[in-house]
Amino acid sequence: MNPSISTGSCFSGTYAEARQKFVEAGMACGARARQFILPDHRGVFGEPLSIDTAYIGPDQPRRLLIVSSGTHGVEGFCGSGCQVAVLHDTGLKDRLAQAGVGLLLIHAINPYGFSHLQRTNEDNIDVNRNFVDFDAPLPPSPHYLEVESFVLPPQWPPSGQDIERQQAFVRQHGERGLRHAVSSGQRVSPQGLFYGGTAPSWSNRTVRAILREHGAAAQAIAWIDIHTGLGPYGHGEKLYAGRNDARDIARARACWGSDVFLTFSGNTDSVSVDVTGLVCSSLHDECVQAEALLVGLEFGTLPFSAVQSALYHAAWIRAHGGKVDAATRAAAARVLRDAFYCDNDVWKGMILGQARVACLQVAQSLARFDTEHAAQP
Repeated sequence: MNPSISTGSCFSGTYAEARQKFVEAGMACGARARQFILPDHRGVFGEPLSIDTAYIGPDQPRRLLIVSSGTHGVEGFCGSGCQVAVLHDTGLKDRLAQAGVGLLLIHAINPYGFSHLQRTNEDNIDVNRNFVDFDAPLPPSPHYLEVESFVLPPQWPPSGQDIERQQAFVRQHGERGLRHAVSSGQRVSPQGLFYGGTAPSWSNRTVRAILREHGAAAQAIAWIDIHTGLGPYGHGEKLYAGRNDARDIARARACWGSDVFLTFSGNTDSVSVDVTGLVCSSLHDECVQAEALLVGLEFGTLPFSAVQSALYHAAWIRAHGGKVDAATRAAAARVLRDAFYCDNDVWKGMILGQARVACLQVAQSLARFDTEHAAQP
């Protein structure tokens, strides 16, 4: 990284500041920039909302690294800081260039949630549950409505009866069973938690257009989607984000290491449960010619109970906004931000170091792509 740029200066306190830093860093290093303005919505300060991209590398690259941020709105503070650091990192950019890898940064996939300090988008859609085939039967969520009745009850905080019902569910299905029922992605309660929507969101359509523009000629694409909120403080767990395919899994682990965790097939070692509709899955639709290396980089913040409490309270306020005064809504939004973003230099330094290593691993892995590809039968 440029030694004149401090760790803390890569990060921001608002979406508007983050967007400005990203755009300016891209301009300073000569990146090719695009902006995609969200129609009919403004930010919390009245600012325009946009997915912004910065691209560095050859036209129509054979090898491409994508780093994305803000899929879950308020989690964008972390991902944006990583992207700004990458744009200032001359050494990293040189390594990618030497490996013939184009670099595409997608900033604030969910700009509405980023600005308004919520995890979901302008329609309460969890964008990372929205990338499913809407022409096919939607993935089921058999237990969701049952659990919503006690995690998002009519009143807040939940009553003793609500807590007892939750405990009874855990006794029957286990703690991980509860987490799966709540967070795997549901399409039955538009004001509920982890709502995946019943049609492609604006972010979904925009990301797909970006992939078609930049990935049409690529034969190998690595994608790092940056998230926060699960796992030990400051640790970046590598969550496999591709298909349940042995070759794809092996390719991801060859790039990022054997500690790339799977969330499907009953695996209980990961901090995440299996979910449907991941943003990275769009690569298989839009760049069918490319071999894919897909990972979500999940950085831990606060203990899970604190993150969960902040998330549930924010969701309850959104669903029952008319019952809540402005001061309480603002306080809950700040609590949610703090649950997904640790505003101190120690945490930020941990994040930037791990994100940089993940990008360097892509440079090393994709530099071998032509040789390994030619050797395959």
